[in-house]
Amino acid sequence: MCATCGCGDDQGVRVSTLDHEHPREHPHEHPHEHPQPHEHPHPHPEQAGSTRTIDIEAALLARNDSLAADNRRWLAGRAITAVNLMSSPGSGKTSLLQRTITETATRRPVAVIEGDQETLLDAERIRQTGAAVVQVNTGAGCHLDADMLRRGLDALNPPRGCLVFVENVGNLVCPALFDLGEVARVVVVSVTEGEDKPLKYPHMFAAADVVVVNKVDLLPYVDVDLGRLSGYVRQVNPRAEILALSVTRGDGLEQWYRWLDRVPT
Repeated sequence: MCATCGCGDDQGVRVSTLDHEHPREHPHEHPHEHPQPHEHPHPHPEQAGSTRTIDIEAALLARNDSLAADNRRWLAGRAITAVNLMSSPGSGKTSLLQRTITETATRRPVAVIEGDQETLLDAERIRQTGAAVVQVNTGAGCHLDADMLRRGLDALNPPRGCLVFVENVGNLVCPALFDLGEVARVVVVSVTEGEDKPLKYPHMFAAADVVVVNKVDLLPYVDVDLGRLSGYVRQVNPRAEILALSVTRGDGLEQWYRWLDRVPT
C-alpha cells in the first residue's frame, strides 16, 4: 500500500495498446537502480510507526522524482511535449482530448496515455480519433506515477516532436503529488462541480499551469459564478492561466489551442 496516499501498489498495473503497432527503436532506459517504494532504506524496528511512515513516504516520493527526471530528459531529447491532464471524474477531459485531437491533427502528431483504474473505455474513445493511444490501468491505484508513464511511453513509442497527453486518473488529490516528468500540468474543472473546488483541493490547483473551466454552456442552469470560481483559483495559484470553454459548443477552444502551441518541449 502506498504510504503517501493509501492506494494499492503497482503489482496490478496493466499497460495496453490499442491497434498501435510501431517498432520500438530501443527501450526507455533507466540505468540506475532505485529503492523499492515499500522498502525502508535503513529499517529501525525501534522507530515509532509514524516516523517510519514519514520515512517510507519520503523514499517513495524521492524514487518517483528520480524517475520523473529520467522521463523529462528522455522526452526533451526527442523534442516530445508531455502534458498532464488532471481532474475529478466527469469534468470532460476525455471529451476535450477527443475534440482537440480532431481539430488540431494537422498542427503536430498527437498521442495519448490514458490512466484509469479499470476498463479500456476512454482509450477506445481516443482510438476513434485516429491518435495512437496506450491505456494504463492502475488497479487499486488512484494516480499515475513516473514509472507508469515510463511504461506507457515504452509501449507508445511516440515520434519525435509529438505532443503526448497524459490523462491521469480522475482524482483531485493524489495526482498532484506525483511528478511524471511532464512539461505542463492542466487541471480541468467543470462548472457543474461548483465554485469551491480550488479551495477544497488547493494542492491540485496550486500545481496547475493552466486551469480549464469546462461546460460554460451550462452556466445559465447552474448556481455558479465564473468570476468567483476564477477568484478562488487565483487565491491558491496566482500564476495559473484560466481558460473558460465549452467542449460541447466550442466556446473558447481556440485559446486552448493557442496555449498548446506555446507549450515548450
